[in-house]
Amino acid sequence: MVDKKQVQKVAEATAVNPIAVLSRWGVRSGHAYTAGFVSVGVSLVSWLISRGKRDSKAQSDRWGLFIGQWAPTFFAIGIALKNEKD
Repeated sequence: MVDKKQVQKVAEATAVNPIAVLSRWGVRSGHAYTAGFVSVGVSLVSWLISRGKRDSKAQSDRWGLFIGQWAPTFFAIGIALKNEKD
């Protein structure tokens, strides 16, 4: 029979908090916010470049949307890092 308390202790000891790891590496919330704003610009530029080529409109839209999804992720990481610091 497995002791549930012992399993819980092992799970807590081996759990990895990626936000805490980023914080220990020196990544701050401002870095993540900056990456979010940069990704908005990169999304626009990639969309414009793709539109300038002879790619289809759908392909350029996919590029813009793919990179555009990075911004919310970076902003969420920034908030998590700010909360980690508090």
